[in-house]
Amino acid sequence: MEKFVEVYIYGKKYSVPESLTIMGAMEYAGYQLVRGCGCRNGFCGACATIYRIKGKQELHACLACQTQVEEGMYIATLPFFPLVKQVYDIEKIKPTEQIMMQLYPEIYACVGCNACTKACTQGLNVMQYIAYAQRGEYAKCAEESFDCVMCGVCSSRCPAGISHPQVAILARRLNGKYIEPESEHLLQRVTEIAEGGYDKLIEEVMNKPLDEIKELYNNREIEK
Repeated sequence: MEKFVEVYIYGKKYSVPESLTIMGAMEYAGYQLVRGCGCRNGFCGACATIYRIKGKQELHACLACQTQVEEGMYIATLPFFPLVKQVYDIEKIKPTEQIMMQLYPEIYACVGCNACTKACTQGLNVMQYIAYAQRGEYAKCAEESFDCVMCGVCSSRCPAGISHPQVAILARRLNGKYIEPESEHLLQRVTEIAEGGYDKLIEEVMNKPLDEIKELYNNREIEK
């Protein structure tokens, strides 16, 4: 017999199998996940969740699709957090320290509390990449923030109101556009695709049975 644990979803108590993830437990309890449910594999950040364990004060942040339920877990999902998203034309801005000041000046109000890093569902050093952004070190900021899934949990805990994921994606765009060297083989491949060089191959793949497509994907040659 599978062991069950008691969890609280939005304040209501449920008994669920202990082997389930938070997302699985919510569905087991009868919730139909319309929001807060994306790729189910930890890549999209749509299932950001906060929880406490009964009798303990610490607030935890996680992705519901990756985190197993625990006895006495109080759960509330955070499928959306209102980040500040500035509009800019990447062709008209440059990787200067001033551009971050113009678009996201709130990063300079960081108090160094490290709440963002503690809350990160991916275990990233968020406060460090914000420090890189403050100094205009966009290549370092891009590297440090590379695995960000933009769930917004870091921003939800920030007393300075910083939109960390938007700062990170700006740094990665600046790095890719202006700092990293151009990838010649990538440019060549994009040209070949635009000229229709792969149309026949794509059509052949699209017409294959799903099982065969999965087999091709699982046994594909991965570039080193």
